[in-house]
Amino acid sequence: MKALLLETTEGPEAVRVTDVETPEPKAGEVRVAIKAASMNHREMWISRGLYPGMVVPCTMGCDGAGVVDMIGEGVTGVSEGDEVVIYPGRDWGPNRHAPQSEFGLLGMPHAGTIAEYICVPAENLAPKPKDMGWEEAASTVLTGLTAWRALMFKGQLQPTDTLLISGVGGGVATFGLAFAVALGAKVYVTGESDEVIERAKEMGAVDGLLFTDPEWRKKVGKMTGGIDVVLDGAPAPSYANYARAINPGARIVIYGSTAGDKFEVTATGIFLKSASIVGSQVGDPQDFRDMLSFIEKHNIRPVIEKTFPLDEADKALVYLEKEHKFGKVAITI
Repeated sequence: MKALLLETTEGPEAVRVTDVETPEPKAGEVRVAIKAASMNHREMWISRGLYPGMVVPCTMGCDGAGVVDMIGEGVTGVSEGDEVVIYPGRDWGPNRHAPQSEFGLLGMPHAGTIAEYICVPAENLAPKPKDMGWEEAASTVLTGLTAWRALMFKGQLQPTDTLLISGVGGGVATFGLAFAVALGAKVYVTGESDEVIERAKEMGAVDGLLFTDPEWRKKVGKMTGGIDVVLDGAPAPSYANYARAINPGARIVIYGSTAGDKFEVTATGIFLKSASIVGSQVGDPQDFRDMLSFIEKHNIRPVIEKTFPLDEADKALVYLEKEHKFGKVAITI
C-alpha cells in the first residue's frame, strides 16, 4: 500500500510517499481503508526527531476516517462497510485526568493514518457524523479532540464565560473557537494578522488583537472586560500579556509550547484570584465520543484551508510549515 513514511529525522522535506506492507488485523483489531487524513503541526516536530519515543521508520499521521474492510478475531459490534472516524491514541488507561505511561498516538510511535490502510483496536472506532464529508471527518480528530478536552474537561467552559484564545489560526485554536461559540461563550482572540482576526470574527469571535502588537497587554483587559478561561498553545510569549486581565476563578489551559517552554508566573496573581493553570493533552475515548456528539448536534465543520492527494502528502507537510495560515490541511486517499 501507499503511505507517507518517515525514515530519517531531517525535517519535512525528508518524508516521502512510498510502498509499505499492507497490515492485517490482529485479534481485537479491525482494518480501516482510509478515505481521508489530515496534517498537524505534530508531524513537523516528528519529522525533526523532536518527539518522545521516536521510532523510525514509521507511517505518519494520527487523523483518519474511512471504511472498515477487515475484522480481526474476537471483534463484535463492528461490520465491514461501517463508515468510521478513528480515535487517535492507544492505551489511554482508566484515569480520565491523565493518560497512563503506555499511551501513545497513531503516527508515532504507532503506525499512522496517512496511508491506504490502518489496523486499530475496535474500540478506537466511532461512527462518522452522517452529514460530514471524509475530509471534514478526518480533520476533526486530533485538533478537535485537543480543543474539546482543553475547554470542556480541563477548562470547564460555561456559556456565561468569556474566553481568550491566544494565537488563533491553528487547528486546535480554530476548533476551540467553533466549540465555544456553539456553547454560547463570549470569545476573544489574538492573531498574527488582521486577516486572521477577521476570519475569527466571521466564525463568531467578538473581537481580537494582534499578538505582534507590543501594547496588547494594555488593551486586552479593557477589550474583554475580564477573562474567565484562556486557551493557550504558546504561553511563553503570551502569558504575561493576559495575566492581569483574568477574572477571579479563571482557568488558564495550556495545551502546547510551540514558542518555548519557560514563562514567569507571579504567585500572588494566581492565588489571590483563586485561578488555575492546568495542562491538557489530546483527550481520552470519552472526550472523543462527547466531542463527536457535540459536533453533530451543532453542525460544526472544520475549516479546511487546503487539500492534497495521498501522492502529494509530502508536499502537504511542507505547505503546513511554510504557507499555512488558518484551519486544517487535509489528505484525500
